[in-house]
Amino acid sequence: MAFFAASCDDVDTNRKFAEHLGLDFPILSDPDHKVATAYGVVTPERKYPHRWTFYIGSDGVIKAIDRQVDPTTAGKELAATLDKLGF
Repeated sequence: MAFFAASCDDVDTNRKFAEHLGLDFPILSDPDHKVATAYGVVTPERKYPHRWTFYIGSDGVIKAIDRQVDPTTAGKELAATLDKLGF
């Protein structure tokens, strides 16, 4: 299983943020919003990305999307969804 975050910030900003928080997973940078737009988290009407979680199987297929991410409960919800999906 792979776990990572994605951000529309540049590489240097994400590196500093990850170091500041002591993160043990990578943050992928998408400053031109190409990936964010492809996944629908950035739209012409919404310049700032939605905070969504995508669960993608080893086959590359999106198994679930959480569009109601609450940072205060995200860890528990993430674990529950992974269990439910059989990851």
